[in-house]
Amino acid sequence: MSFLLITLGMAALIYGYPGWRLIPPAQLPPPWNLAAWLVLVLVAVLPFASFSLRQHLDGIWASLFSWFTYLSLGFFVLLFSLLALRDLGWLLWAGLERLLPLAQPLSPPDPLRRQFVLKAANLGTLIFALGVSGFGFYHARRRPRIDQVKVYFPDLAPELEGLRIVQFSDVHAGPTIKKPQVEAMVAAIEELQADLIVFTGDLVDGSVEDLRAQVEPLVRLRAPLGCYYITGNHEYYSGVEEWLAEARRLGFTVLINEHRLLLEGRLLLAGVTDFNGGDHHPDHASDPAAALGPEPPPDAFRLLLAHQPRSIFAAAQAGYHLQLSGHTHGGQFLPWKYFIPLQQPYIEGLHLHQQTWIYVNRGAGYWGPPIRVGAPSEISLLTLHRA
Repeated sequence: MSFLLITLGMAALIYGYPGWRLIPPAQLPPPWNLAAWLVLVLVAVLPFASFSLRQHLDGIWASLFSWFTYLSLGFFVLLFSLLALRDLGWLLWAGLERLLPLAQPLSPPDPLRRQFVLKAANLGTLIFALGVSGFGFYHARRRPRIDQVKVYFPDLAPELEGLRIVQFSDVHAGPTIKKPQVEAMVAAIEELQADLIVFTGDLVDGSVEDLRAQVEPLVRLRAPLGCYYITGNHEYYSGVEEWLAEARRLGFTVLINEHRLLLEGRLLLAGVTDFNGGDHHPDHASDPAAALGPEPPPDAFRLLLAHQPRSIFAAAQAGYHLQLSGHTHGGQFLPWKYFIPLQQPYIEGLHLHQQTWIYVNRGAGYWGPPIRVGAPSEISLLTLHRA
């Protein structure tokens, strides 16, 4: 119930605030004013109705409905953020005018001039929000960029020097991410010719029945040390057991709080379930320590795959050398990047947590709105080196 109330409250802000700031100042004739509010309410309801309505739509209509719903949602989130920042700036300036004599206006306020300025500012904000949405759409839909990362360890075994690991994460195949985008990701990974390929959760947003064909290109992935898969939170929303079976069919080794020894025991590759996996499946409580097994080789390099960055606390305590995570999407776009630290210790990139390195991948896809601003999609190529 609390989650529903929070969601409804956020929706009221995201759609209601732009409506309040844009529609009344436009001074539309009564019929057009009513029409504007009705359209706004309809667009606001779409994200909530989409889950049930998509089941009754087929083919092109389902696709068009999804695109309109998610694009409009992304646009309104950006519009809300820009309007809120603008209005906050105006409030600060109004406060300065009252506090500082030098900021006092030379003449009384002109209501007509204020009205004109507000209309012009509203139009400018609308145009800017559309431009940012288009920019974000382009970056969300383009082929993920390759981020090459070198990680140094003081006691790295000679057998691991130069080991190349490809990490990809958060594909989110579903309503707007289809087979062509997955094929582009696979092609990019194949070009890197890595020693090891790992996927760190959130492959899909939908059932195996609906999305098997969309993720089929993943079957082409091959690496000398294998391809490995762990669950993210979205696997649990989409039928986790069915998707784990599908991941195995695609050629991945699934790690459920367990590990594999590679390179004659020099590399211990462990994987855990999603941080909240135990809330959805009785046997999927995430446990980095248990993933090491009762007697892990003392000299092995310990690499952990954990979907959420906040697994780093348990990983560091268990003595892992490196954790690879995803989940955050790097914030994806304004304003979410500034809320992630409320839940996760790291947003993106490479960080040293106590004695354990963690790399947070921004994701190869996106969730919800097909928009990325300031957080480009990525496929990571990590190379291990001796310090």
